[in-house]
Amino acid sequence: MTKAYELAREKYAALGIDTEKVIDDLAKVNVSMHCWQGDDVKGFDFDGELSGGIQTTGNYPGRARTPDELMADIDKVLSLDGGAHKLNLHACYAIFEKGEFADRDALEPKHFAKWVEFAKARGMGIDFNPTFFSHPKADGLTLASANEEIRAFWVRHGQACVRIAEYFANETGIPCVMNIWIPDGMKDIPADRMGPRARFVKSLDEILGIGYDKSKVYVTLESKVFGIGLESYTVGSAEFGMGYVLSRGIVPLMDNGHYHPTEMVSDKISSMLLFAPKIALHVTRAVRWDSDHVIRLDDETKEIAKEIVASGRIDDIAIALDYFDASINRIAAWAIGLRNFRKAMLIAMLTPHASFKAMQDEGRMTELLLKQEELKSYPWGDVWEEYCDRLGVKTGDAWFDEVVDYENNVLSKRA
Repeated sequence: MTKAYELAREKYAALGIDTEKVIDDLAKVNVSMHCWQGDDVKGFDFDGELSGGIQTTGNYPGRARTPDELMADIDKVLSLDGGAHKLNLHACYAIFEKGEFADRDALEPKHFAKWVEFAKARGMGIDFNPTFFSHPKADGLTLASANEEIRAFWVRHGQACVRIAEYFANETGIPCVMNIWIPDGMKDIPADRMGPRARFVKSLDEILGIGYDKSKVYVTLESKVFGIGLESYTVGSAEFGMGYVLSRGIVPLMDNGHYHPTEMVSDKISSMLLFAPKIALHVTRAVRWDSDHVIRLDDETKEIAKEIVASGRIDDIAIALDYFDASINRIAAWAIGLRNFRKAMLIAMLTPHASFKAMQDEGRMTELLLKQEELKSYPWGDVWEEYCDRLGVKTGDAWFDEVVDYENNVLSKRA
């Protein structure tokens, strides 16, 4: 315990905050780590270009090309971020034995057995996402398609993923968040907005209709405002998503890159928690559009964390990160985002929410503004240093030396 931390502990204690408890609580915050940062959302089941309004920009060397390489990279990142984690997989990361292949509507738990082995060895749960993009049958609408053969194919894929999600939960003993997001939309103004959305409802009902243990699988639905090539109409809009999840009793998922630029997910969290028993988040950084930039310790990231903590319902909020940057070292991108989100959570936990709320309720707005601004210069960084030391991860930028060493000895050898 450093002298700097002891002084910080005393300073926060004067606000009624126990930094020892904060450190313990922060270590328990489960952040779901998205596997697709490591290989640019390529996956292992389809050798082609990304589709569905998804783009990964950059060609930094060292992309993971095989399951073993991706697992090794994930291990490296885990060593750089202290605290609890889950593993977040897309269905396109199925692992097939040599000579074997199953299309997405025929995926089975056995195709993810190696991921279960990996997660269990590290004490991690697994979250899951059906992959409704980057596939020959995803060249257009999927669950909202007017082509019944295509729509039925993707319904079967969703149903297969529900079964796989329950398998993950049974094997790891940790509930699985299974998130449904489709890229369905149109480049130009549609003649019929209602029809695709009605078909999407039908498809979702058919996926959920197979039955599953809701205590083990939390099915979520993620909305989106638009995508590249889908600028004029998105089937799964925010209003659609909100209406569906609340009417069917599943979990809303909000990605803070999936709204209009002036909309803030931080402002939506409290509203959703008043009506939904659980919510889920994909935390990212959107620059002008849903570009999934590496998370910085910016205002919205801190505000999202503040709302999570201030709600008092952190156990009802599933937190996952979602970004992919191929223009810089991918290991560093992963670690920077993970560490920044955890820093945001630390800052939120070091905030005297109860006393700030009392000031607001009592109309002491000048005092509240002053206190909020003064808190910004409190020594949260010293608490972060202590947290990292106790969790056995390097502080400051010292961890980057490990990234450079890993690049020189591992990533640079990938052709």
